[in-house]
Amino acid sequence: MGLSRAEVEHIAELVKLALTEEEKEVFALQLSSILEHFQALQTLDTTGIPPTAQVITLKNVMRADEVTPCLSPEEALANAPQAEKGYFKVPAIL
Repeated sequence: MGLSRAEVEHIAELVKLALTEEEKEVFALQLSSILEHFQALQTLDTTGIPPTAQVITLKNVMRADEVTPCLSPEEALANAPQAEKGYFKVPAIL
């Protein structure tokens, strides 16, 4: 089951990629190969396997919230292209 050129172009449009003609051919082959692997997985019998969202247990690793030395405002702004009143000055976003 190979992807058609139109399907590759549609996928590229969805993810906003501009592809050359050569890239379209390469991606058609690569995506078709990936889909074939998924089709092979669909043939496996998984009736005895419970659904799993996470295969390893999750645990939070937290560190103590400790005050440590940091840069002074002058040190932090030392290499800033522009600073004003102790803050980084950046162009306005319109």
